[in-house]
Amino acid sequence: MAPTDDRLTPEQARRYARQLQLPGLGVEGQRRLLDATVVMVGVGGLGCPAALYLAAAGVGRLVLVDGDRVDPTNLHRQVLYGTADVGRPKVEAAAERLRGLNPDLAVEARPVRLAAANAREILADADIVVDGSDNFPTRFLVSDACVLLGKPNAHGSVFRYEGQVSFFDARSGPCYRCLHPEPPPPGLVPSCAEAGVLGILPGVVGCLQATETVKYLLGIGEGLSGRLVVYDALSMGFRELRLKKDPACPSCGGSPSIRELTDLEGFCSPGPASAGEAAPAAAAAGPDGEYPPELSPEEVRDRLGAGTPPLLVDVREDWEAGMGMLPGAVHIPLAAIPERWKEIPPEREVVVYCHGGMRSWQAMQFLRSRGLARVASLEGGTEAWSTRVDPSLPRY
Repeated sequence: MAPTDDRLTPEQARRYARQLQLPGLGVEGQRRLLDATVVMVGVGGLGCPAALYLAAAGVGRLVLVDGDRVDPTNLHRQVLYGTADVGRPKVEAAAERLRGLNPDLAVEARPVRLAAANAREILADADIVVDGSDNFPTRFLVSDACVLLGKPNAHGSVFRYEGQVSFFDARSGPCYRCLHPEPPPPGLVPSCAEAGVLGILPGVVGCLQATETVKYLLGIGEGLSGRLVVYDALSMGFRELRLKKDPACPSCGGSPSIRELTDLEGFCSPGPASAGEAAPAAAAAGPDGEYPPELSPEEVRDRLGAGTPPLLVDVREDWEAGMGMLPGAVHIPLAAIPERWKEIPPEREVVVYCHGGMRSWQAMQFLRSRGLARVASLEGGTEAWSTRVDPSLPRY
């Protein structure tokens, strides 16, 4: 069918009619959107709303990058998915939904995790990268790759009731490392699985990321480069922090030390290993033959079957323990450990556990500081136990 104004088809003109009326957009702007390629890193709480609105706005090509599958715990915030999608690769379910929303859209589904080995190839054609990741290693990798490739990065993050959004483009302003030069040390920052997140919050932040993306592609408005917007859902308040380009930034400064991409696994984990991954050898063995600070689910299973099994201590909240506990475990929430730790027999071998391994690591450190030498944290918590030992234990 012949395009109207030699630029848009009649179907496109009708679909985008309300946008075409906007000053600064019009047919020329809509054509820019249709010709654009946006790479979405992460199609979770942030990526879902951002992808929905970018597809609806008429961005011509979306590349979805995510190696996860849809889990029931995703559904309260990841609005591209329904109950029937549980178990499917996220990028597959998301692509299907987005194609149904807008037939103009070309969707490329990449069911992989962004890594140093594939980042350059995946991001090479992007006009802009939308960072919807939920972990620090990926955020740093996205930022470093964007700096090296000369790509802008629409950034967002959420935690409990608070969200942050900014726009990083090292060609004209600060990058993510100007704000955070290095990843936080292990155990400092809990994941959403440990800390929780209000389901509506990523929708707000993801929409702001989509807004920044569209503004950049159109060349209109004032972007968030050099500004970090912090949104507090409980007070319904927005505050703004000014960011400056750091001349000593290891990524985009005058003498950058980061010239190649590297994976930052091992940073930002709840203990010596992240949930579901094996602990390093030093952590598994312990210094000088001491009791190991962390045990894998398989090691705990084997010890439970031995002649003198360890005492299991569940340090999760009441509502979590109510969903199911490991066999024979006693329940002492982490907040109560400082008052109730003497209830734990000092002569017993003890394994403390939580949902993902962070709270139990903290409990292990506290109990050892009180003289209980044979205390270990369950690597990966109940999540790893359910996936690797006993699937009857509910996941959440």
